[in-house]
Amino acid sequence: MLSILIPTYNYNVYPLVTELKSQADALGIAYEILVQDDASKTFLQENSEINLLQHCSYTLNHENLGRGNNINLLNNRAQFNYVLIMEADAFPEKKTYLQGLIAAIDKKTQVLFGGVTYPNQKPEKDKLLRWKYGNERESISLSERLKNPYHFVFTWNLLLKKELLSNYHFPYNVKDYGYEDVVFIKQLKNNNIPIQHIENRLVHFNTETSLTFIEKTEKAVTTLNQLIISNKLDLKDTKIGKAYRFVQFWQLDSVIRFLFKKLSKQMIANLTSSNPSLIILDLYKLGYFCLLNQKQHV
Repeated sequence: MLSILIPTYNYNVYPLVTELKSQADALGIAYEILVQDDASKTFLQENSEINLLQHCSYTLNHENLGRGNNINLLNNRAQFNYVLIMEADAFPEKKTYLQGLIAAIDKKTQVLFGGVTYPNQKPEKDKLLRWKYGNERESISLSERLKNPYHFVFTWNLLLKKELLSNYHFPYNVKDYGYEDVVFIKQLKNNNIPIQHIENRLVHFNTETSLTFIEKTEKAVTTLNQLIISNKLDLKDTKIGKAYRFVQFWQLDSVIRFLFKKLSKQMIANLTSSNPSLIILDLYKLGYFCLLNQKQHV
């Protein structure tokens, strides 16, 4: 029936596994929960306890393969027709989470996305940026998601046919953080594979600091640039790419680079403040992307 796939890195996923196991046992379905650790250095003891649970397994990669490759490996190990990709630091909003997913599956189901939300309580100041980004850019209502099903979707809280993930796997050449999910969703769109949307959310308990989020954003933009160079993505596939195409058309590349170099410290000061601006985050991404493309042509 269902293989639950949980890629993880330096995170204690034992509480998530026990909750999913409890829900699956209550439903009486055939299931397995597969956790693949991408060469973590922490929580190894806690996560190894997963192997003591029936229908559950925990394995540790010897080297860091990247999230997409980790999911590909998990899918190769899965024994059931449907797989559910989870996020290690997310947790079901309701005790009926798995029940809601199973009930939504019908003969036409190929891909099913349940949506995400974030805790209502504001975190401390040094963690505000990621929380605000999640609430305003990722926690999207069902009605809005239905208007653009390929845009408002993530590759977690995502149920799909195992065969589909085998045919349209995550890009093997992406080992660094960012945009492997955009490549995957683009494949689905290009092959007219429909994505069902339901209201069955996971709560994302991402607690990374604003500085860490900025560093990861830089890594993601670097990965995006490499994917565009290798023709895995086009400029039109992302918001940053579209903005850069506009900048190129009006020959503003050098202006944006100059402003980014001059103002990046002030931008970071805002992004790490008690009132970070997501517009400034967008401008930071664009400036960093322009800087990367200058280096490509030096």
